Amino acid sequence: MSQPTTESIERESGLALLGAAAAVIGWGSAGVIIRNIDMGGLAIAVYRFWVYSILLFAFMWWRGTRISFRIMRLSALGGIALGADVALFFSAVKETTIVNATVIGALQPLIVGVVAWKFFGERIRSRDIGLGAVAIAAVVVVVAAGTGQPEWHIRGDLLAAGALFAWSGYFIFSKGSLGRMTSAEFTLGTAFWTAIINTPLALLFGQDLSLPNARDWMWLALLALGAGVIGHVLMNWSLVRIPLWLGSTFTLLIPVTSAALAWLFLDQALRSIQIVAMVIVLVALGVMIAGRATPEQPALEETT
Repeated sequence: MSQPTTESIERESGLALLGAAAAVIGWGSAGVIIRNIDMGGLAIAVYRFWVYSILLFAFMWWRGTRISFRIMRLSALGGIALGADVALFFSAVKETTIVNATVIGALQPLIVGVVAWKFFGERIRSRDIGLGAVAIAAVVVVVAAGTGQPEWHIRGDLLAAGALFAWSGYFIFSKGSLGRMTSAEFTLGTAFWTAIINTPLALLFGQDLSLPNARDWMWLALLALGAGVIGHVLMNWSLVRIPLWLGSTFTLLIPVTSAALAWLFLDQALRSIQIVAMVIVLVALGVMIAGRATPEQPALEETT
């Protein structure tokens, strides 16, 4: 098999950067969509991921990929992590501001960056560490400035903190699955695991799982397609081709997207200091990406 050329690696890396950006924008819309659904957080998770799983399963069946015990076994850790993240995050956005819930989750690069360096041997340039630190400091400012809003409650922030660790685990397990299964197989397996995990949790906590009305079905379908298919499929595909720490750093776009959409569609206030901090996040991330003239590592070939 011929080795990929420098030109093809750079092209794949560029597409992966676009894919990661599109993924986090899709994820950033999740909080706003959830607020429009008249259901409990866990009930939304159940319906969203069963819809998402079935859509993904149908598409992959058409492409010739079948769900199997091997896929479910190899994706189990990632699925458990994603299932926990979804349960915690979907509950958090019902208890605190959308900005707080998503910004706390955007602190993920702190955890993932250490793991990427320690266990995956990824080299992170000093300049990128500095830019990442500036961006993370900026999202902390956004959180601190939003705690006085009426939608805020410490319980929601604690749920979001739990989701942060589960979300970090999902990224780490996604990268760790390379060489054992394709990104598409990992995405399919984790989707089913998340639906399976959240169904009994919803019943245990007394969530109403009766069929949604037509309006809620519309929002659930949009959630499954945007945050689900677009978000998870594109990010897992991108993580094959870009460093783990960089994919994780892209999640700093989630609170920026979420805050902008919450301001536009939910009338949640944005203070001047929050807007400035959001701009700092965008600039720091943009400089970081612009400085990557060439990828630091070759694109990884997926298992076929």
